[in-house]
Amino acid sequence: MARRTARPQPDHTCELPALARHCPACGGPLWAAYMTRRDVTTLDGTVRLRLQVRRCRNPLCPRHAVPLRPEQEGHYALPEHEFGLDVIALVGTLRHAQHRSVPEIHAELIRRGVPLCLRTVTNLLDRYDELLALSLSDAGRLRRITATAGRVIVAIDGLQPDVGHEVLWVIRDALSGEVLLARSLLSSTQDDLARLITEVKNALEVPIVGAVSDGQDSIRKAIAKALPGVPHQLCHFHYLREAAKPIYEADRHAKKELKKRVRGVRPIERKAEGREDTEAQAIRGYCAAVRSALTDDGRPPLSAPGLVLKGRLEAVAASLDRVERKRGFRPN
Repeated sequence: MARRTARPQPDHTCELPALARHCPACGGPLWAAYMTRRDVTTLDGTVRLRLQVRRCRNPLCPRHAVPLRPEQEGHYALPEHEFGLDVIALVGTLRHAQHRSVPEIHAELIRRGVPLCLRTVTNLLDRYDELLALSLSDAGRLRRITATAGRVIVAIDGLQPDVGHEVLWVIRDALSGEVLLARSLLSSTQDDLARLITEVKNALEVPIVGAVSDGQDSIRKAIAKALPGVPHQLCHFHYLREAAKPIYEADRHAKKELKKRVRGVRPIERKAEGREDTEAQAIRGYCAAVRSALTDDGRPPLSAPGLVLKGRLEAVAASLDRVERKRGFRPN
């Protein structure tokens, strides 16, 4: 669908000269051919780039009349794209690090003042995945990262941002902490995962001496196929989570009982509606603190939700006691 609104006017202009003065093919001089411009939308606003383009005039050169654009142009955006690399990086972070949906990403970008439609978010996600795959497929980079330790222990896991979507599979070096490969797959069969592991294995100059994963059957079989004889250990976190299941159930029951004792926040908030005095502001602050405590589920088993709720409610109660002692009454 064609654009229905005009693009925002640039906030400022940036001059980008071409720094190269000699042709990379024949070594002859590069002549200033013309000036062009492009508008790029970034997180800091829209910038107009004024670009100096040079050309080689040697008719025998293989790059004769081929335009050479400023080197710094790639710092702002990809070729023929209207959104900056910082926007693409934010979209990828919101998707894969914070697990936000496309509508949520769109709303966040609009809040930050980036004008775009919902479909553009999907396009930017595709560009992010392509850039990530390109950077992680650099064999030279993988060799430099793993050369220091002289060996690699691979950790593999998959992330599915939304149900029914592709799974993003990540292979990481447990020693250096660096990502060795990240790729989205429509299916997660044994053969698919084995090919990913084999690709990493062939790109490395140091041996893979161990593997870590969860207990998913396809992962275990893929590691056995791609890394025969290499020790394979299940993730410590998954061991801990299974061992902590009885404690988790008890903690969940305790949290449910605690919630019963602090219900009724909304009626208290209604009493303070329309008031802007100091006491009303304090009441709304306490209600917000209680509401936040009730909705935080923690990160079991390392952070038990029931214990987290108990600690936060005790902090709220202690604060109310201090107010009562200081002023002689409890706000209501």
